[in-house]
Amino acid sequence: MTDRTLTTTRRLHPAGATVVAVTGELDHHTAQELTQAIEETPFGSDAPVVIDLTGLTYCDSTGITVLVAAYNRAQQSDAQLVLVGLNADLTRVFRIVGLDQLFSFQPTVEHAISALHR
Repeated sequence: MTDRTLTTTRRLHPAGATVVAVTGELDHHTAQELTQAIEETPFGSDAPVVIDLTGLTYCDSTGITVLVAAYNRAQQSDAQLVLVGLNADLTRVFRIVGLDQLFSFQPTVEHAISALHR
């Protein structure tokens, strides 16, 4: 059995968005780490959230469920939510399951911040 790890870090971007950076494998064994980070992140009409998945190497259905829960929270809070940094494999999976219909995707945090302020 492999040792699966996931780390999350949160920071406030100078433009006012909270950036949640995710690194590692997001699956059944590690999803609680991201769930907790999202629960501790302020969401609101004046508090956009960027989830930076640049360091994400794997995401299973449990991870997708966590991201959909973040989307639902953003919708309930009237907050903007953007996912950034998806690699080609994850982008393909997210499109297959229809997440491109829910989320806004941007290549980098700075692209996301620019898109939020349009």
